[in-house]
Amino acid sequence: MIKRIKEIILSFILSFKNYWKKPPEGRYMSYKEIASLATGGIGVRIITYCFAQLIISTGNSLLGNTIGIDPMPLQIIYMISLITAVPLTALRAKMIDNTKSMKGKYRPYILTMGLPTAVLGSLFLWMPYEHMSLFWKCAVVLGFNVAFQFFFSFFQDSYDSLINVLSPNSIERSDVLSIRYIVENLSPSIVGIIFPLLAKMITGEDTLYNIKIYRYLYPPMLFAGFLVSMIIYFNTTEKIVQPKSRNVQIKFTDAFRAVARNKYFWIISLAGWIGFLEVGFHKIMEWMYNYQGACTAGQYAVVTAIAGNASFWPNLVGPILIRKYGKKKILIWTNLMSVVFILAMLPVIHSSGKPYAIWVLLAVTFINQFITSLGHLLGPGVNADIRDYQHYISGERIDGMFSAVGLIGNAITMVTGMALPAIYSKAGLNKDVAGMLGYDVNNVYEVLYNRSYFISICSVLIIASAVGAALNAIPYFFYDFTEIKQKAIVNVLKIRAAFEDYSKTGEVNDDYKEACELIKTSKVLADKDVGSLKELRKKTSVSEFNKLKKENEEVEISRFILEELNKYNTEEGKAWLGEAQRIAEAGPDGFPQIKLPSKNEIKLMPSKTQIQANFRRDALVRNENIKAAKKAMQRYFADGVSDFDESELEKLYEKENAIIDEFTKLCAELKKAKEARDRKAVKELNEQLMWIKVEKKKVAKAVKERENLHALYYRTVKPYTDAVRVTEQAEAYSRIMAESFTV
Repeated sequence: MIKRIKEIILSFILSFKNYWKKPPEGRYMSYKEIASLATGGIGVRIITYCFAQLIISTGNSLLGNTIGIDPMPLQIIYMISLITAVPLTALRAKMIDNTKSMKGKYRPYILTMGLPTAVLGSLFLWMPYEHMSLFWKCAVVLGFNVAFQFFFSFFQDSYDSLINVLSPNSIERSDVLSIRYIVENLSPSIVGIIFPLLAKMITGEDTLYNIKIYRYLYPPMLFAGFLVSMIIYFNTTEKIVQPKSRNVQIKFTDAFRAVARNKYFWIISLAGWIGFLEVGFHKIMEWMYNYQGACTAGQYAVVTAIAGNASFWPNLVGPILIRKYGKKKILIWTNLMSVVFILAMLPVIHSSGKPYAIWVLLAVTFINQFITSLGHLLGPGVNADIRDYQHYISGERIDGMFSAVGLIGNAITMVTGMALPAIYSKAGLNKDVAGMLGYDVNNVYEVLYNRSYFISICSVLIIASAVGAALNAIPYFFYDFTEIKQKAIVNVLKIRAAFEDYSKTGEVNDDYKEACELIKTSKVLADKDVGSLKELRKKTSVSEFNKLKKENEEVEISRFILEELNKYNTEEGKAWLGEAQRIAEAGPDGFPQIKLPSKNEIKLMPSKTQIQANFRRDALVRNENIKAAKKAMQRYFADGVSDFDESELEKLYEKENAIIDEFTKLCAELKKAKEARDRKAVKELNEQLMWIKVEKKKVAKAVKERENLHALYYRTVKPYTDAVRVTEQAEAYSRIMAESFTV
């Protein structure tokens, strides 16, 4: 036994040493990257912990109980904040999808949005709310929240979405997310233990509803969180499967329409929209402590620590369950089981006067949190998968636009968000009841001191939450994007990217070789018959079945790859290739004059099979793009369109990078000169830095102008560039299937 333990420890040490800087075979992230993402996540979670109280939401105890904004005014400014979020989210989406930074799509914003987030959060807390009327409280809170909608949301989205581009391997993403959650959840667990204790030291009372607590504790936490999050910025690398030779800016409306056609996006979004009631019960434990005196501050610290710890354990079993059952089954069953344990809170609430009540509530909440956390663990993984699917169907990597299209949910949230305040009021959390019971009408939450109303209000919230959890499960029955299909799609994306780059450069690199190997393997496996898994399960041992199951998956992936390679041999593929060849031959200036099927003619095309439906959808998109191209040509290129010279933009990029390198070098020299107290050198270096800054601005302006011209050109001739890509892809696929290619 001891020998076996030593072998395991030694194996772990060797693995850690071998893969600290390079990923294991078949994986994309080194151990150093995983450790950096998880450790930096502690900082992000600290900031998120603080902002959970700073962001406007129904039932927010800092804004409602502490600052003193009633539920209905709070809901009104919440609705206004949702409206203001629309243009800000659209701006974030455009910035992400068109980011050309060498640091990647998301990493730059962890730095540039993190610091303003910490500063704004600190300023928000030190506003003199004690001397403000209700109107000015609402105005100040709303003003800050508009800024939070941009900076904090950008910072949080960048961190949450970073996993989408760190690895295209769905299973690896799930594994990394589990590790990330285990490590980053240390911060809310620790804060949950010490926060009530520190709060009592600051106020001398068993309460969390004193503004001093947040003013003294949150600002240091925000800045510490930002500094820790920088570990992510400096130690991770984004890896997006796309052609290196492609440099195209994506038009907002094109990206919006592309995401709007993603059926899986709507399934996931719908689950969130119709399950809005599920969060209603989350405040009950806090209320039991603050208003019913269910325990002391020390006991409550233990309660919150244990409750927060419930999110830890699913991270250990999550990857195993995902491999065994898949994300869909887990999402359905976790929601259905949540209904059971939410309803189990009802008898506990009715015994709230008993000294053991909060501990029983803790037990039920812990189990429910364990179950729901297992489902929440899948959220980022599912969202990453559907972005891969989006890349597959649209041909472009569109990530930021998911947030913009998701704004449609804001309109739904504005309506559904009125439900909880209405439930609160109907159950007795209103000024009339507060006045009748002799409480302060300016703080309706004091009604919760009355045990009868406490039970009534909490019971209603529990039932509403159970209904929300049940509704949340329904859309997942229609989610059929399996882990196998995701892996197949990533392999197809690799093949597309490799051969697009090869057609541009003629370079036989590692990506090209990998694509060729994928195709060779697929040709061998695609015709293999491994039999029914149900039958194999009955006839084989567990180890043999697992081996055959993996082989079955490889066969399914191989068939998907060959379907991609043969798509131009289908009736629909031949029709599209014919159109693409005509458009490509006409050139960037002549393609709008080609006679192609009208919108009405396209709508009459058959759509019984999935292939037919996809072809019909793509034909409608091409029709829209050509119409947009005609208008753009008339407006911007009246004298004609010629091929865009990308070399000028590349030269500007090189010049910009050289200036940045020189600026960094001079800053290092200036630091040394200051340390050596060399005044002459300091003066000379400062003069050089001033000149560099001027040059940097000039080049940045030139880059921006050239990028805008570049974007305008490619948006205008998009049907042409798409057609050229199709003809080159069809030629490559034909050569591949004829086995006339070499590695």
